[in-house]
Amino acid sequence: MATVQVSEAEKVYILHGIRDDLRVDGRGCEDYRHMEIETDVVSNTDGSAKVTLGDTAVLVGVKADIGKPRPMVPNEGYVEFFVDCSANATPEFEGRGGEELGTELSNTLYKVFNNKHSVDLKSLCISAGEHCWVLYVDVLLLQCDGNLYDAISVAIKAALFNTKIPRVHISADEEGGKEIELSDDPYDCVRLNVKNVPCIVTLCKVGHRHVVDATLQEKACSVASLIISVTRKGTITCTRKVGGGSLDPESIFEMTEAGKRVGKALHAPLMKLLQQEESLGKARQKVGFLG
Repeated sequence: MATVQVSEAEKVYILHGIRDDLRVDGRGCEDYRHMEIETDVVSNTDGSAKVTLGDTAVLVGVKADIGKPRPMVPNEGYVEFFVDCSANATPEFEGRGGEELGTELSNTLYKVFNNKHSVDLKSLCISAGEHCWVLYVDVLLLQCDGNLYDAISVAIKAALFNTKIPRVHISADEEGGKEIELSDDPYDCVRLNVKNVPCIVTLCKVGHRHVVDATLQEKACSVASLIISVTRKGTITCTRKVGGGSLDPESIFEMTEAGKRVGKALHAPLMKLLQQEESLGKARQKVGFLG
Protein backbone atom coordinates (compact mmCIF):
# COMPACT_ATOMS: atom_id res chain seq x y z
CA MET A 1 0.00 0.00 0.00
CA ALA A 2 1.22 3.49 -0.84
CA THR A 3 2.67 5.36 2.13
CA VAL A 4 3.99 8.84 2.93
CA GLN A 5 6.42 10.11 5.54
CA VAL A 6 4.86 12.26 8.27
CA SER A 7 6.87 14.26 10.82
CA GLU A 8 6.13 14.10 14.54
CA ALA A 9 4.70 17.62 14.49
CA GLU A 10 2.32 16.67 11.65
CA LYS A 11 1.25 13.56 13.54
CA VAL A 12 0.40 15.59 16.64
CA TYR A 13 -1.55 18.08 14.50
CA ILE A 14 -3.53 15.28 12.80
CA LEU A 15 -4.17 13.39 16.06
CA HIS A 16 -5.41 16.46 17.92
CA GLY A 17 -7.70 17.41 15.03
CA ILE A 18 -9.26 13.94 14.83
CA ARG A 19 -9.71 13.95 18.61
CA ASP A 20 -11.86 17.08 18.19
CA ASP A 21 -13.71 15.64 15.13
CA LEU A 22 -12.01 18.09 12.77
CA ARG A 23 -9.65 16.68 10.19
CA VAL A 24 -6.98 18.53 8.22
CA ASP A 25 -9.25 18.96 5.17
CA GLY A 26 -12.23 20.11 7.28
CA ARG A 27 -14.16 16.82 7.26
CA GLY A 28 -15.69 15.09 10.26
CA CYS A 29 -14.50 11.64 11.30
CA GLU A 30 -17.23 9.83 9.34
CA ASP A 31 -17.23 11.99 6.19
CA TYR A 32 -16.01 10.98 2.74
CA ARG A 33 -14.07 13.18 0.37
CA HIS A 34 -15.72 14.38 -2.85
CA MET A 35 -16.52 11.37 -5.05
CA GLU A 36 -17.13 11.35 -8.81
CA ILE A 37 -18.57 8.37 -10.70
CA GLU A 38 -18.81 7.81 -14.44
CA THR A 39 -20.14 4.64 -16.08
CA ASP A 40 -19.81 3.16 -19.57
CA VAL A 41 -16.32 4.57 -20.07
CA VAL A 42 -14.61 1.59 -21.77
CA SER A 43 -16.13 0.59 -25.10
CA ASN A 44 -14.84 -2.99 -25.40
CA THR A 45 -16.33 -4.20 -22.10
CA ASP A 46 -19.82 -5.33 -21.08
CA GLY A 47 -19.79 -2.82 -18.24
CA SER A 48 -17.35 -0.26 -16.87
CA ALA A 49 -17.01 2.57 -14.39
CA LYS A 50 -14.48 5.10 -13.21
CA VAL A 51 -14.48 6.42 -9.65
CA THR A 52 -12.47 9.35 -8.31
CA LEU A 53 -12.33 9.69 -4.53
CA GLY A 54 -10.25 12.70 -3.58
CA ASP A 55 -7.06 12.07 -5.58
CA THR A 56 -7.61 8.30 -5.71
CA ALA A 57 -8.77 7.16 -9.16
CA VAL A 58 -9.95 3.64 -10.06
CA LEU A 59 -11.12 2.19 -13.38
CA VAL A 60 -13.13 -1.06 -13.48
CA GLY A 61 -14.14 -3.09 -16.54
CA VAL A 62 -16.42 -6.14 -16.56
CA LYS A 63 -16.27 -8.75 -19.31
CA ALA A 64 -18.79 -11.61 -19.46
CA ASP A 65 -17.66 -14.91 -20.97
CA ILE A 66 -19.24 -18.36 -21.15
CA GLY A 67 -17.56 -20.98 -19.00
CA LYS A 68 -18.29 -24.20 -17.15
CA PRO A 69 -19.87 -24.06 -13.66
CA ARG A 70 -17.85 -25.23 -10.72
CA PRO A 71 -18.66 -28.83 -9.65
CA MET A 72 -19.74 -27.82 -6.12
CA VAL A 73 -22.28 -25.26 -7.45
CA PRO A 74 -23.44 -26.52 -10.87
CA ASN A 75 -26.34 -24.05 -11.05
CA GLU A 76 -24.30 -20.87 -10.46
CA GLY A 77 -21.88 -18.68 -12.36
CA TYR A 78 -18.94 -16.99 -10.71
CA VAL A 79 -16.81 -13.86 -10.64
CA GLU A 80 -13.06 -13.53 -11.18
CA PHE A 81 -11.02 -10.52 -10.09
CA PHE A 82 -7.78 -9.09 -11.39
CA VAL A 83 -6.22 -5.94 -9.94
CA ASP A 84 -3.49 -4.06 -11.79
CA CYS A 85 -1.60 -1.41 -9.83
CA SER A 86 -0.30 1.10 -12.36
CA ALA A 87 3.26 2.21 -11.65
CA ASN A 88 2.11 5.72 -12.58
CA ALA A 89 -0.16 5.78 -9.51
CA THR A 90 2.78 5.75 -7.10
CA PRO A 91 6.45 4.70 -7.39
CA GLU A 92 5.82 2.00 -4.76
CA PHE A 93 3.77 0.04 -7.30
CA GLU A 94 6.83 -0.58 -9.47
CA GLY A 95 8.02 -4.18 -9.62
CA ARG A 96 6.95 -6.61 -6.91
CA GLY A 97 5.21 -3.96 -4.79
CA GLY A 98 2.35 -3.59 -7.24
CA GLU A 99 2.00 -7.35 -7.74
CA GLU A 100 1.75 -8.09 -4.02
CA LEU A 101 -0.82 -5.35 -3.44
CA GLY A 102 -2.81 -6.50 -6.48
CA THR A 103 -2.95 -10.06 -5.13
CA GLU A 104 -3.97 -8.83 -1.68
CA LEU A 105 -6.76 -6.67 -3.12
CA SER A 106 -7.98 -9.49 -5.41
CA ASN A 107 -8.23 -11.95 -2.51
CA THR A 108 -10.25 -9.50 -0.44
CA LEU A 109 -12.56 -8.63 -3.34
CA TYR A 110 -13.16 -12.33 -3.96
CA LYS A 111 -14.33 -12.80 -0.36
CA VAL A 112 -16.55 -9.71 -0.49
CA PHE A 113 -18.24 -10.11 -3.88
CA ASN A 114 -18.05 -13.72 -5.08
CA ASN A 115 -20.85 -15.15 -2.95
CA LYS A 116 -24.60 -15.65 -3.28
CA HIS A 117 -25.33 -12.92 -0.71
CA SER A 118 -23.66 -10.19 -2.82
CA VAL A 119 -24.21 -11.10 -6.49
CA ASP A 120 -27.09 -13.24 -7.77
CA LEU A 121 -24.82 -16.01 -9.06
CA LYS A 122 -27.79 -18.24 -10.01
CA SER A 123 -28.85 -15.67 -12.60
CA LEU A 124 -25.49 -16.29 -14.31
CA CYS A 125 -26.33 -19.96 -14.92
CA ILE A 126 -27.14 -20.82 -18.56
CA SER A 127 -27.44 -24.61 -18.36
CA ALA A 128 -26.91 -26.32 -14.99
CA GLY A 129 -23.64 -28.26 -14.87
CA GLU A 130 -22.75 -27.32 -18.45
CA HIS A 131 -22.61 -23.60 -19.15
CA CYS A 132 -22.62 -20.41 -17.11
CA TRP A 133 -21.55 -16.82 -17.34
CA VAL A 134 -18.20 -15.92 -15.83
CA LEU A 135 -17.73 -12.26 -14.98
CA TYR A 136 -14.11 -11.13 -15.30
CA VAL A 137 -13.72 -7.93 -13.28
CA ASP A 138 -10.53 -6.02 -14.11
CA VAL A 139 -9.53 -3.24 -11.70
CA LEU A 140 -6.91 -0.67 -12.68
CA LEU A 141 -5.54 1.69 -10.03
CA LEU A 142 -4.81 4.94 -11.86
CA GLN A 143 -3.93 7.16 -8.90
CA CYS A 144 -3.44 6.42 -5.22
CA ASP A 145 -4.24 8.83 -2.39
CA GLY A 146 -5.47 6.40 0.24
CA ASN A 147 -8.67 4.40 0.81
CA LEU A 148 -8.35 2.05 -2.15
CA TYR A 149 -10.84 -0.55 -0.91
CA ASP A 150 -13.78 1.87 -0.68
CA ALA A 151 -13.12 3.41 -4.09
CA ILE A 152 -12.72 -0.02 -5.72
CA SER A 153 -15.93 -1.39 -4.18
CA VAL A 154 -17.97 1.60 -5.39
CA ALA A 155 -16.43 1.28 -8.86
CA ILE A 156 -17.23 -2.46 -8.98
CA LYS A 157 -20.85 -1.88 -7.96
CA ALA A 158 -21.19 0.86 -10.59
CA ALA A 159 -19.57 -1.33 -13.27
CA LEU A 160 -21.83 -4.30 -12.42
CA PHE A 161 -24.86 -1.97 -12.60
CA ASN A 162 -23.68 -0.90 -16.05
CA THR A 163 -23.06 -4.48 -17.23
CA LYS A 164 -25.25 -5.77 -20.05
CA ILE A 165 -25.03 -9.53 -20.70
CA PRO A 166 -26.31 -10.81 -24.09
CA ARG A 167 -29.45 -12.91 -23.83
CA VAL A 168 -28.83 -16.61 -24.50
CA HIS A 169 -31.08 -18.83 -26.62
CA ILE A 170 -30.63 -22.59 -26.19
CA SER A 171 -31.79 -24.96 -28.90
CA ALA A 172 -31.26 -28.64 -29.67
CA ASP A 173 -29.02 -29.60 -32.58
CA GLU A 174 -29.45 -32.59 -34.91
CA GLU A 175 -27.51 -34.92 -32.62
CA GLY A 176 -29.60 -34.08 -29.56
CA GLY A 177 -27.02 -31.78 -27.99
CA LYS A 178 -27.52 -28.21 -26.87
CA GLU A 179 -26.65 -25.31 -29.12
CA ILE A 180 -26.09 -21.87 -27.61
CA GLU A 181 -26.83 -18.70 -29.54
CA LEU A 182 -26.14 -15.19 -28.27
CA SER A 183 -28.45 -12.37 -29.24
CA ASP A 184 -26.93 -9.80 -31.61
CA ASP A 185 -29.40 -7.12 -30.50
CA PRO A 186 -27.62 -4.78 -28.04
CA TYR A 187 -30.97 -4.06 -26.37
CA ASP A 188 -31.78 -7.77 -25.94
CA CYS A 189 -29.68 -8.21 -22.84
CA VAL A 190 -29.81 -9.26 -19.19
CA ARG A 191 -29.03 -6.81 -16.38
CA LEU A 192 -27.59 -7.80 -13.04
CA ASN A 193 -29.42 -7.11 -9.80
CA VAL A 194 -26.89 -5.10 -7.81
CA LYS A 195 -29.14 -4.02 -4.92
CA ASN A 196 -27.41 -6.42 -2.51
CA VAL A 197 -23.89 -5.81 -3.80
CA PRO A 198 -22.01 -4.45 -0.76
CA CYS A 199 -19.83 -1.39 -0.44
CA ILE A 200 -16.60 -1.52 1.54
CA VAL A 201 -16.03 0.93 4.37
CA THR A 202 -12.46 1.23 5.68
CA LEU A 203 -12.08 2.63 9.20
CA CYS A 204 -8.65 3.64 10.45
CA LYS A 205 -7.87 3.81 14.16
CA VAL A 206 -6.05 7.10 14.78
CA GLY A 207 -5.34 7.83 18.43
CA HIS A 208 -8.43 6.95 20.46
CA ARG A 209 -10.84 7.56 17.56
CA HIS A 210 -11.45 6.15 14.10
CA VAL A 211 -11.91 7.87 10.74
CA VAL A 212 -13.58 6.98 7.45
CA ASP A 213 -11.86 7.54 4.09
CA ALA A 214 -8.40 8.22 5.49
CA THR A 215 -5.86 10.11 3.41
CA LEU A 216 -2.29 8.85 3.12
CA GLN A 217 -1.21 11.27 5.87
CA GLU A 218 -3.92 10.00 8.22
CA LYS A 219 -3.08 6.41 7.28
CA ALA A 220 0.53 7.06 8.37
CA CYS A 221 -0.79 8.01 11.83
CA SER A 222 -3.01 4.92 12.07
CA VAL A 223 -2.07 1.82 14.07
CA ALA A 224 -4.54 -0.50 12.31
CA SER A 225 -7.58 -0.47 10.02
CA LEU A 226 -10.80 -2.44 9.83
CA ILE A 227 -12.33 -3.24 6.43
CA ILE A 228 -16.09 -3.86 6.54
CA SER A 229 -18.33 -4.72 3.58
CA VAL A 230 -21.90 -3.57 4.16
CA THR A 231 -25.11 -4.13 2.16
CA ARG A 232 -27.90 -1.57 1.69
CA LYS A 233 -29.74 -3.06 4.67
CA GLY A 234 -26.73 -2.70 6.94
CA THR A 235 -25.76 -6.38 6.87
CA ILE A 236 -22.04 -7.06 7.21
CA THR A 237 -20.82 -9.66 4.71
CA CYS A 238 -17.08 -9.54 5.39
CA THR A 239 -14.65 -8.00 7.87
CA ARG A 240 -10.89 -7.90 7.82
CA LYS A 241 -8.21 -6.23 9.91
CA VAL A 242 -5.20 -4.74 8.13
CA GLY A 243 -2.11 -3.08 9.51
CA GLY A 244 0.53 -4.16 11.98
CA GLY A 245 -1.11 -2.78 15.13
CA SER A 246 -3.83 -4.28 17.31
CA LEU A 247 -7.43 -3.28 18.06
CA ASP A 248 -9.09 -3.73 21.43
CA PRO A 249 -12.62 -5.27 21.56
CA GLU A 250 -14.28 -1.95 22.40
CA SER A 251 -12.67 -0.26 19.39
CA ILE A 252 -13.70 -3.12 17.11
CA PHE A 253 -17.31 -2.82 18.28
CA GLU A 254 -17.36 0.96 17.80
CA MET A 255 -15.72 0.73 14.36
CA THR A 256 -18.12 -2.02 13.28
CA GLU A 257 -21.16 0.02 14.28
CA ALA A 258 -19.76 3.09 12.53
CA GLY A 259 -19.00 1.01 9.41
CA LYS A 260 -22.57 -0.31 9.31
CA ARG A 261 -23.98 3.18 9.68
CA VAL A 262 -21.74 4.77 7.05
CA GLY A 263 -22.01 1.85 4.60
CA LYS A 264 -25.80 1.72 4.81
CA ALA A 265 -26.02 5.45 4.10
CA LEU A 266 -23.74 5.10 1.06
CA HIS A 267 -25.99 2.84 -1.04
CA ALA A 268 -29.10 5.00 -1.59
CA PRO A 269 -27.34 8.07 -3.08
CA LEU A 270 -25.05 5.79 -5.12
CA MET A 271 -27.95 3.90 -6.73
CA LYS A 272 -29.85 7.15 -7.32
CA LEU A 273 -26.83 8.64 -9.09
CA LEU A 274 -26.32 5.55 -11.26
CA GLN A 275 -29.98 5.47 -12.28
CA GLN A 276 -29.96 9.19 -13.09
CA GLU A 277 -26.86 8.88 -15.23
CA GLU A 278 -28.29 5.91 -17.13
CA SER A 279 -31.59 7.72 -17.76
CA LEU A 280 -29.69 10.46 -19.61
CA GLY A 281 -28.57 7.95 -22.25
CA LYS A 282 -26.89 9.60 -25.21
CA ALA A 283 -27.82 13.01 -23.84
CA ARG A 284 -25.22 12.56 -21.10
CA GLN A 285 -22.58 15.24 -21.36
CA LYS A 286 -19.24 13.97 -22.61
CA VAL A 287 -16.18 15.78 -21.35
CA GLY A 288 -13.10 15.91 -23.57
CA PHE A 289 -10.60 18.24 -25.11
CA LEU A 290 -12.34 17.97 -28.53
CA GLY A 291 -15.64 19.09 -27.03
